[in-house]
Amino acid sequence: MTWRLRIEHQTGFRYAAPVTASYNEARLSPLTDPRQLALDSRVQTTPTAQVQRYWDYWGTLVSSFDIHEPHEELLVTATSVVETSVAEPALDGTSWSDLADPAIYDEFAELLAPTAYVPVNEELNTQARALAADCARPIEAVHSVIDWVDGQLTYQQGTTGVHTSAVDAWKAGEGVCQDFAHVTLVLLRAIGIPCRYLSGYLYPSPDAQPGDVVVGESHAWVEVWTGDWWACDPTNGSLVGEQHVLVGRGRDYADVSPLRGIYTGGGSSALGVSVGIERLR
Repeated sequence: MTWRLRIEHQTGFRYAAPVTASYNEARLSPLTDPRQLALDSRVQTTPTAQVQRYWDYWGTLVSSFDIHEPHEELLVTATSVVETSVAEPALDGTSWSDLADPAIYDEFAELLAPTAYVPVNEELNTQARALAADCARPIEAVHSVIDWVDGQLTYQQGTTGVHTSAVDAWKAGEGVCQDFAHVTLVLLRAIGIPCRYLSGYLYPSPDAQPGDVVVGESHAWVEVWTGDWWACDPTNGSLVGEQHVLVGRGRDYADVSPLRGIYTGGGSSALGVSVGIERLR
């Protein structure tokens, strides 16, 4: 079964003084992969700018634009239509000895290395090894890690921010989807399982009917390599399905942040972010 979803994502900024020039990158366009098909996507700005597109190192579609006229506000609107389906079942195609092969490590070295959001932590490393000790296969360890994270973190908005690391969220014992994903990545990388951070959207109701529109938000989950790539959602303790819309992949949040840029002028304050998702069919 497939769903067709329409997403509108708006982000606004207000500046303390007129900005005379800015360069911006938006990662807001859904990808096409075996589980989903991007039928349409566009990024528009106010003030109007010519938008260029390119694929970044991690395979995410980037919309870049320059604005060279004085402006005190910036509005970025991304609209897209995408068809989604249930992901393929998790693949159990590799063993612990396979993952220990230097060739496998070299291939996935960037997705096993620590980052600012996914740092090395001895307590978490010890916990990861304990979770994996009784698992005959890496895929079993993945499920053990997800179950453990679900038991350790409480979903709570407003207690963490976009700069919170996995260790900070784990010590706080709460966070949002970004934090659930980062803590999962720390544990999986500690036991040598290649994994990456995924960003996108989640339609919150599995029983939605065509025509239903919801106030949505960005979502994060992970993708794991156990012989091939498969995705799981640590926040909800589930595999990925029709409700998930994939936008970007990377090592952590820093590789897929929705909007970033530099500008000349006064300081900025966010006008806000709004996401609307409609099930078309």
